[in-house]
Amino acid sequence: MSKRVIRTDKAPAPVGPYNQAIVASGELVFVAGQISLDPSTGKIVGEGDVTAQTQQVMANLEAILTSAGASFEDVVKTTVFLADMNDFAAVNAVYAKYFDEATAPARACVQVSRLPKDVLVEIECVAVISG
Repeated sequence: MSKRVIRTDKAPAPVGPYNQAIVASGELVFVAGQISLDPSTGKIVGEGDVTAQTQQVMANLEAILTSAGASFEDVVKTTVFLADMNDFAAVNAVYAKYFDEATAPARACVQVSRLPKDVLVEIECVAVISG
């Protein structure tokens, strides 16, 4: 995969572990939004705890990426859905453990009125791998 980070001072600087844009070439992997379901039990991990939920979400994303032959380094775009934007800093703290700020993907983060199974966070991503 070829991946190039785009940064310009003519647009706002990122306020977290993401970049303004990524230019990439290769095979695309679209990972559906993941919530904090434990794959072995089907139960929510971290009920009411956004940090624990985000850790499980990232583990779920990693498992899917690995199965597709990709890794977090191949991710070029994420979308983070929060039940409460006040959880932004807590989610960012976990998210930053998976993405190096210098090469992090582009990202959108939005608050939504409700998420499946009343979880606090859902994350989807797009990765690009060499075909």
